[in-house]
Amino acid sequence: MAAEPVGAVESLFGRNKEEHPEPIQAEVHGEIPSWMEGILLRNGPGMHTIGETKYNHWFDGMALLHSFTIKNGKVFYQSKYLRSDTYECNIEANRIVVSEFGTMAYPDPCKNIFAKAFSYLSHTIPQFTDNCLINIMKNGDDYYATSEVNFIRKINPRTLETLEKVDYTKYVAVNLATSHPHYDSAGNILNMGTSIVDKGKTKYVIFKIPPSVPESEKKKKKTCLKHLEVMCTIPSRSLLNPSYYHSFGVSENYVLFVEQPFKLDILKLATAYIRGVNWASCLVFQKDDKTWIHLIDKQTKKVLPTKYYTDALVLFHHVNAYEEDGHVVLDIISYTDHSLYQMFYLKNLNTNFEDNVKLTSIPTCKRFVLPLQCDKDTDVGSNLVRLPSTTATAVKEKDGSIYCQAEILCEGIELPRINYDYNGKKYRYIFAAEVKWSPVPTQVVKFDIVTKKKLHWEEDHCWPAEPVFVPSPNAQEEDDGIILSTIVTTDPRKLPFLLILDAKTFKEMARATVNVELHLDLHGIFIRDKDLQLEHEVDLDKEED
Repeated sequence: MAAEPVGAVESLFGRNKEEHPEPIQAEVHGEIPSWMEGILLRNGPGMHTIGETKYNHWFDGMALLHSFTIKNGKVFYQSKYLRSDTYECNIEANRIVVSEFGTMAYPDPCKNIFAKAFSYLSHTIPQFTDNCLINIMKNGDDYYATSEVNFIRKINPRTLETLEKVDYTKYVAVNLATSHPHYDSAGNILNMGTSIVDKGKTKYVIFKIPPSVPESEKKKKKTCLKHLEVMCTIPSRSLLNPSYYHSFGVSENYVLFVEQPFKLDILKLATAYIRGVNWASCLVFQKDDKTWIHLIDKQTKKVLPTKYYTDALVLFHHVNAYEEDGHVVLDIISYTDHSLYQMFYLKNLNTNFEDNVKLTSIPTCKRFVLPLQCDKDTDVGSNLVRLPSTTATAVKEKDGSIYCQAEILCEGIELPRINYDYNGKKYRYIFAAEVKWSPVPTQVVKFDIVTKKKLHWEEDHCWPAEPVFVPSPNAQEEDDGIILSTIVTTDPRKLPFLLILDAKTFKEMARATVNVELHLDLHGIFIRDKDLQLEHEVDLDKEED
């Protein structure tokens, strides 16, 4: 890390990061709990220049997986680019040849006119990239790199090797799918995607993937996706303008989908290549429209007939949802506009980034409360929320719909995580990154929903990643455990590190510094050692020797 401090911001965002496929032992300062063994596996963009071509947007970069393996109080770091078809095609051509959301790839200027014409025609119906750079999904004993399209890539969590490519469309009719699935107590994956103009209809599809195949099929190496079940479909309010969504919510008995007025214009999408614009420009925020909240009953697999709505908002991350005394409580992080995505165009990420690039809408943690009991005899104009613990309201309108106004829990937090044992249940703590008016986090925070108080960790020249909560064995309380966050540093004289905090006190327990150029990542998971298949084991002690 020999670059001068003045170039630190550009190097963190725009410069290609070197991969480290062999384990590198980190230097541990402090003491890691003896029970803490496993892999923190994370995903994010790491390569933004290929040959003489560059991506326009930070979210477009080639997926770089990296991991911190904790074993016997020691920490080992690895990183490796996802060997997607997109990656292989780009590297072979030594230029960007596969379009990403913020960057459209065009034919090689050396191609003849017929090849160029064919390329333009083939992009009328977009073929999405398999550059799965957003998150990691678990399915039984398998792990997948995910993004927001119909492709996922199986990976080996120990070696970071890229395995087979999976296309959702072979099992369910979706063109897009979230990178934030949920998991129930039986290990099933719950996820949702958008089916664009399929048989004349555009709809949202909620589906379930089992954690394993029947015993009779195991020897045949059949995939769990063969047994995918469509739980419910919801028609889009617009055939050609479906809502964009990055995540969704679940409670004990319901799936919650927020249909926001941040929408994808399908006609613009289909003509983007010919018009010379990127797919991101096809997202439109209709600020005067409503935001609709759908409740899907897990048992009946039907949408509740009650129409819940609120004012226009932009939502990326759900926090949690739960049921209490005839209400469904929904906590989300929302914005009043869609400026967040604009912040991460690489042309904006220069030396003066922190001073010049400001969000026009601060992220706000909001609590909506949806009353389950509302019939024709309910008085119009009355507040149906009966929970004394919240100021959120839900008022019946003349047409029978319910207008919901949120309680503001706190402002300035993003990338929320919780103790997942409390997912879909009443909970108290949110672990997140504090971002304030800049889109880059400066603190790791713990927010107490009951007391409205925050604990935080911060250090000069440090940008923390999404915090991951790992519960202690035999935990008695919700915050019994530790917090893991990967920390990149804007001062090249300071090594990046894995931060380990006591989740209850938020005091630093340990950090593991690595002499590599750590990349900014997006999302990931912690995999306990006992949850890793033996066939994936690597003798890290031997590597150390």
